[in-house]
Amino acid sequence: MLSAGLINGQILNMEDYRIHNDSLGWSGKAGIDLYLTKNTKTLTKISGLWHVQHKSKKELILLLAKYSLLKSDAQDLIDQSVLHLRYNHFFTQNLIGEWFIQGQKNNISGIFFRGLSGLGLRLKLSKNFEKNKIYFGTAPMFEYEQTTCNKIIKLWRWSNYVSFTFSPNKLFSLVSTTYYQPVFVHFKDFRISSQNSLMFKMTEHLSFKTSFIYNFDNKPVSGIPKEQYNLTSGALYQF
Repeated sequence: MLSAGLINGQILNMEDYRIHNDSLGWSGKAGIDLYLTKNTKTLTKISGLWHVQHKSKKELILLLAKYSLLKSDAQDLIDQSVLHLRYNHFFTQNLIGEWFIQGQKNNISGIFFRGLSGLGLRLKLSKNFEKNKIYFGTAPMFEYEQTTCNKIIKLWRWSNYVSFTFSPNKLFSLVSTTYYQPVFVHFKDFRISSQNSLMFKMTEHLSFKTSFIYNFDNKPVSGIPKEQYNLTSGALYQF
């Protein structure tokens, strides 16, 4: 069984869902988790993930569907979903064109529905490194949003991200992705999302991993805090 987990923040980190390998053709994964407990209250959790990718010498198509629901009795504590389609065209090994379309729901952030569509470029900046990679992406995107307060917002944002993987040896690895998305005509209205994972190998099969996700929205939905973050740490056993 594969856990899809919770969808953290308002910005989907697509770097987490790229399958980095040299194989051409289809690849992907799918899974669903169901959790039910009852004592003084009934707690239900459902999470699902479907992720498929097709890669050729010149193109890559990625489709992601993700859903998370956490309910206590009749109250929805968390209700999040996202559907994302992305197309990449490789002009060169280091210059890639990107087009994407996305729909999402996130009750924690006050989002009843948000639709995105954008077109831009992705640059690979680390030409000579296999384990240490740096990418930069930029794209104008149109955003349509209906909040849980029934407010409708239509605007253009400028989506930018930097992603890097630093792995100097077999014991240590750091993966980081940061997004910056201002409104084109009003740069004081912006979002920042940063996801960082640190893994340290303690034995051949046992590793320690800590992840920190930080989200900031300068103009959030009414009643929603500007900052949201999530810190997780734990041991990972691989065999």
